[in-house]
Amino acid sequence: MTHINLLYASTEGNTKSFVEKLKKVAIEQGDTLNARLIGDETEYANETEPFFALVPTYLTGGTGTGPEVTEIFTNALGEYIDFGNNARHLKGVVGSGNRNFNVQFNLTAIRYAKKFNVPMIAAYELRGSVFDAEIIYNKIKRNIGEQ
Repeated sequence: MTHINLLYASTEGNTKSFVEKLKKVAIEQGDTLNARLIGDETEYANETEPFFALVPTYLTGGTGTGPEVTEIFTNALGEYIDFGNNARHLKGVVGSGNRNFNVQFNLTAIRYAKKFNVPMIAAYELRGSVFDAEIIYNKIKRNIGEQ
C-alpha cells in the first residue's frame, strides 16, 4: 500500500476533477491519496512528508514563454511550496493546460519543476481522461522512491 500526498491549485474545477480521477485510481490500487487544494485563503503550514504538486497553467501577457508572460491564479500554490522548508519535500510536478495555447501549454508546471529542481512528471489537457489519470498516477508512484 502506497500513501501519496498531493497539493494542487484549481480555479475552474479542471484540476479538482482530475484529482478525483487520481483518487479513484489510488483506491483501485489499494493506495491512499491525500489531496489538498491550495488557494489564496490557505494558511501556510510546514510540510513534513513528501508531496507532489498539480498545477494548471493560467498566463497573461505576451505570446510565448518570455519574461512578459506572468502566472495568474496559481501563485498561491507556488508561494506555499516556497514557504519554510516545504520545497524540500516536493518530489515532482504534474501540469495541465490547454493545447490550443501551443508553447504555453503546461508552462506553469515546467517553471515549477525548474524553480524547485524536481522532475516534471507528466502533463494532461484540461480535465484529463481516466486513461491520463492511470498513467500519471503510476508515474507519481514511481517517482516516490526515486528521490
